[in-house]
Order: sequence, then C-alpha cells, then structure tokens
Amino acid sequence: MKESFKKHQLPLYDLIFPGLGLLRMKKKGSGLFFMISFVVFLSVFFWRHELVFISLHSLITGVALLLVSPESFRQVFTPEILEFWIASSYVLLVPFLLLWLSAKTLKKALDGSRKDNQSELSLREIGWNSFKKHTIALYASVVVFILYSTAFLAPLVSPFSPFEQQDFLVTAYKPPLTRLDALVLEERKGVTIPLRKGDNISDRLTNTLISDFQVLKTRNEPHKLRFIDSYRIDGNSVIYQQGPREKTILIEALSGGKQYSEGKPSFIVTRSFLLGTDQYGRDILSRVIYGSRISLSIGFLVVLISVTLGTIVGVSSGYFGGIVDNTLMRIVDVLIAFPALFLILIIIATFGNSIFLIVITLSFTGWMGVARIVRSQVLSLKEQEFILAAKSLGLSNLRIIFRHLVPNTLTPVIVAATLRIGSIILTEAGLSFLGLGVQPPTPSWGNIINEGRDSLLNHWWISTFPGIAILTTVVCFNLIGDGVRDALDPRMRG
Repeated sequence: MKESFKKHQLPLYDLIFPGLGLLRMKKKGSGLFFMISFVVFLSVFFWRHELVFISLHSLITGVALLLVSPESFRQVFTPEILEFWIASSYVLLVPFLLLWLSAKTLKKALDGSRKDNQSELSLREIGWNSFKKHTIALYASVVVFILYSTAFLAPLVSPFSPFEQQDFLVTAYKPPLTRLDALVLEERKGVTIPLRKGDNISDRLTNTLISDFQVLKTRNEPHKLRFIDSYRIDGNSVIYQQGPREKTILIEALSGGKQYSEGKPSFIVTRSFLLGTDQYGRDILSRVIYGSRISLSIGFLVVLISVTLGTIVGVSSGYFGGIVDNTLMRIVDVLIAFPALFLILIIIATFGNSIFLIVITLSFTGWMGVARIVRSQVLSLKEQEFILAAKSLGLSNLRIIFRHLVPNTLTPVIVAATLRIGSIILTEAGLSFLGLGVQPPTPSWGNIINEGRDSLLNHWWISTFPGIAILTTVVCFNLIGDGVRDALDPRMRG
C-alpha cells in the first residue's frame, strides 16, 4: 500500500485525512462518507473528551481490579459502566478504522488497472462492485451505520439519562425544540456510594472505580438541576415559579453563588429538549437513542442465532439425508405450522418477559425458513463433482460440510438474514408496544410508542419520533437486503 502511494506521489494530507484523496479523484460518494464520518467521530470525542478519558481510566482500573480481586470487581461492576466502556472504545477505534478503510479504498482507486479485467476479481469483489451500483442500498447502509453508531455512542451523545425524571410540573409534555431554564443546586445528584476504608491495592482500585463510576453516571454534571418557568433575584434569595407554585431558595444553596456569566447568574443553566418530553418530563431524544440499542441489538442477535441454527439444521438434513432428514424436516414442518406469535405469547406468559427471553424466543421461532433454504442448496451441491471428489479423497464429513458446503450456501443465507432483521425489529417493537417485551422504564421504541398512544392527538411527538425510527430502520434493512440479493445473484448483475 505504501509503495502505491509513493508511486503516485500523493500529498501527506491526502493520507492522514480520510476521504480527501478520494474526493480529489472524483470519488464523491465514498470520499464524503469517510470525511464526514471522521469529522463527526472526532467532534464527539472532543465534545465528550472528559467522559471518554474517565471511561478509559475506569476501564483500565476495572481490568486491574478484575485481576487482583474478582469478587470486588463483581460487587462494583454494573451494566451502566459497561455502556461507557463500549462507547469510549467505539469513539476511539472507529476513526482509525475509517482511516484504514479510506487508505485501502484510495489504493484500489489508484490501482484502477484491475477494474477493467473482471476475470481477475474474486467473487466477493464482484459482488461488492455490483452492490455499489445500487445507490439506494448504499444510502440505506449509511443510515444503518449511523443508527448503530448512535446506539454504541448512546452514553456520550444523549443529552440526558433516559430514566431521569425532571420536574414534571415544568417539563412534562413539552413540544420539540423547547428550551428551559434550570437552577443548579449545590446538592449532588444520585446516591453517594461509600468508599472502602482499607488501604490495600484491592480497596484502592475499588475506590477509584467507584469514584469514576459516580462521575460517569452524572455525565460529569454532579449538581442537581431544578427546572423552572421563571425566576427573579430578591436579595440573597431566588424566587422561582414552577407551574402554579412559587417558591424561594437561598442563593447559598445554589452552585456558583452570585457570579454572572453571559448576562445570567452562574447558577442558571438552559437546557434544550430537541424532540420534546413525555408525561414524566423525560427527554424523548435520549429515550429514542437508548431505545435504539434494544431494538438494533435484538434484531442483530436474533438473526445471528436463528441463521446459525437454521444453517446447522439445513446442512445436516440435506447432507446426511435418510432418517436425519425426515426427522429434522418434520420438526420444521410442525414449527412452521404453529403460529409463531401464539408460541411467543405462551413462552412469555409462562416464563415472564426479559430481554434474554425475547432474544431466545424470537431466535427459536425464526430459523425454519433458513433451514429449508440451506437444505435445498445442500441437496443440489452434494451431487456436484467437487463434493464427490472430496468424498473419494476420504475427507471427513465435518471437513466437507464446513470447507465446501457451508461457504457455498452463504449467498441465500446472507440475503435472508438482511431481509429478516427488519421483521425482527418490528416484532420486538410490537411485543414492547403490547407490554410483553422490554419493560419500562427501560426504553425501547415499542414501549415509548405505547407510552404516548393515549395522548397522540395533543402530544404527538412522544409516539411519532420512535415510530419514525422504526420505519427508517426497517426500510433501510429491506433496501439493503434487496441490494445484496441483486448483487449476489449473477442474473441481476447485468
């Protein structure tokens, strides 16, 4: 790669800034994608750099504590701190990945002599070149990348905690683009976790992790906020209005005292609710962002499990045949004939509802179609000459299956997987809407819509924005599925 760049004598900034060299070569689509993505990730990093550094510090501390005292780590560790670790790692790793992919794409553009000789391209490269001709599918892929990136970066990009109930007399049912003033109290947010009194290395690491976690949980804003409609200063007191109530608080109980900044007292801050608030004063934007993690992760995990299970069953049925084929296919026939929704409802009603149970239930009710597709592919492949040659050479069944059959059945499986993700997201949203999926206060797109259904006419934004998110995601996955199908089908490549 370096020799190719030296040969064409590219400026240094074309190499260190993703997309710039591609734009110079008139590759506007890929160039703009790499450039904008790189700038956005750098902007998020610089905007939230304090949280990123604290997250990385806590990650290093957590790994050290896990090695020194696993029991202490288990007592302190929470899923919330894991979210910050994932977000901080993602915001740091993706720019380097974009830099590498941009350089690789630029090298291919520079070595364009291969482009005219399709016989030298691999099947994967031919499929990718065909997929790039589907402009709509490419745009849909970019949108899906944005959605998944937002889900990974949720702790860093969401303006509020999705569970944080504001002063609902002031903040409830506020329309989009609302800006409200708030008093910054001297009182700290949340519950202060007591530190350990020991002085050994385990206690010191535990105390450090607790301190970092408390900063992350408050998003580096430790003081409580009290949202108000209006205020006036009267001597050493602040008289403020919250709905019909008028209250008084001493300035000494507020953070910042009598100092002024930009014409306002330092104890007054302004917060924006871009997508409005719900009946509890919770920020809709933050809940939609956090809800994307549930819907997108469930869609990906369910498809991964169901495709894996369907591939195993389909390959086993088609390759071994006989009683194995008859038994497995009769099981598939019974499960297909049984209404999947009723089975899901029965399982949830019997064992309760949780994210883990929803993933397992949807996975084990969605693999039958993949099994049938794979079986049909294997039945035609196992009579081909290369499979017969492999058998005559004495190769084991496992080697024939995993080295020859499975790779040649991936094309229809990939198409089925991309098309199924959208339907899984719709199913999860429907279960959550009915109260059978993810339970409040944990946000998912389905239960957010359910929370706003009774006030849809007067407070439309509560249900509208998560509905738009579901619509956008499902349409994009369907468009990607169509593009992948056309790209991998030789008859559709033109």
